[in-house]
Amino acid sequence: MIRTTFIGSGNLAWHLAPALDNVGYPVREVYSQNPKHAAALVGRLYEAHVNISLDFSASHSKIFVICVSDDAIQEVAQKIILPDDAIVVHTSGSQPLSVLDDSGSQNMGVFYPLQTFSKAKKVDFKTVPIFVESENSDVEKVLMKMAKAISGNVKRINSEGRKALHIAAVFASNFSNHMLTIAKEITKQNDLDFNVLKPLIAETLNKSLEIGPEKAQTGPAVRGDFEILERHMQFLAENPELAEIYKIISQHIIDSSDQ
Repeated sequence: MIRTTFIGSGNLAWHLAPALDNVGYPVREVYSQNPKHAAALVGRLYEAHVNISLDFSASHSKIFVICVSDDAIQEVAQKIILPDDAIVVHTSGSQPLSVLDDSGSQNMGVFYPLQTFSKAKKVDFKTVPIFVESENSDVEKVLMKMAKAISGNVKRINSEGRKALHIAAVFASNFSNHMLTIAKEITKQNDLDFNVLKPLIAETLNKSLEIGPEKAQTGPAVRGDFEILERHMQFLAENPELAEIYKIISQHIIDSSDQ
């Protein structure tokens, strides 16, 4: 049993803390800038309590998981007071390991689950890839063991590789979801039902995963159907931002198909 502490109570912490709590990594403390949010997360755990400050000098936890926004990690590292020999990790895909340097700990690491998290949607960590990084071999072993306790897909990665992976994930997940948001807005503005697109969306994703996205690409841009592209641009003329997005992505598809 290795006691853990969570700093942060957002979407990832909401799922990761209970997952670890259930497999021999009991969460004993939760800190958040918003105590109500910390209390809500504590309510999902067995024996945790809310810590009202970043002073953990008297804590009995071994692993401290900084689970906050990327921009806040360094500030937390500067302010946190850790017990001797504690391991401190962050969960960011884009921030380097060195962002924890100001924590004063010699036992630093990264514990990065590659998944999108929302509080309202359950997550099965068994299928979530988890990437571990540390320059301390003993810390790496501890984090690898912790990752394998909840996931069947655990890998080592350095900061540069993790940054590239995170950028790829932004394109694959965040940007693709935003495209769906735009599609939904267009259907709504034209009194159409977004649900009629769902079979198309599902087939596109399934086909891309099955045969590869480069082989699954369809549509007017990859066909070189410039007359249709022009008509679409005219349709979007009243919304210059969407027209620009449409133009840039279509041109990139055309350029990629020519290679």
